[in-house]
Amino acid sequence: MAKRQSASDTSEWTYVYTPRLMPRVAVVVAVVVVIVHVIFAALLTIENTGPDVGLSDQIGIGLVGVVEACAILLLTRARLRLGPNGIGVRNVLSEQFFRWDAIEGLVYPEGNFCARLLLPSDEHIPVLAVQARDHDRAVAAMERFRDSETDFSGDCR
Repeated sequence: MAKRQSASDTSEWTYVYTPRLMPRVAVVVAVVVVIVHVIFAALLTIENTGPDVGLSDQIGIGLVGVVEACAILLLTRARLRLGPNGIGVRNVLSEQFFRWDAIEGLVYPEGNFCARLLLPSDEHIPVLAVQARDHDRAVAAMERFRDSETDFSGDCR
């Protein structure tokens, strides 16, 4: 497995790429989820359906919507960073850093929605930041990665 370092070990990034469409969609979906939960919570007390539904139940349903929205908003964190020391890939929860000599390439397999960072021993890391839905921006990010790989690793692949 490739040696991983902390993302804070790098002090200089020459390129930072974030997706354009996914964060926008995630924010809209998160807002809709909260609105739907709040509406359901408000509608719980309109008619007696049997069990007693109190204010705490309504607040609980609203909070479930907020928790779900927060989980959806984790999709807005996707990022790809390139620098002379290596590449940083942040997907949903954490960022992983890989030195240039530990990377075999960045590919976009046909039929997948995001790119993959290729590592030794047939391992790969999904790069959620580079998605087909971003069209030309994603292509430019792939080209920038390949240019940086050539510049920083010192060999052409």
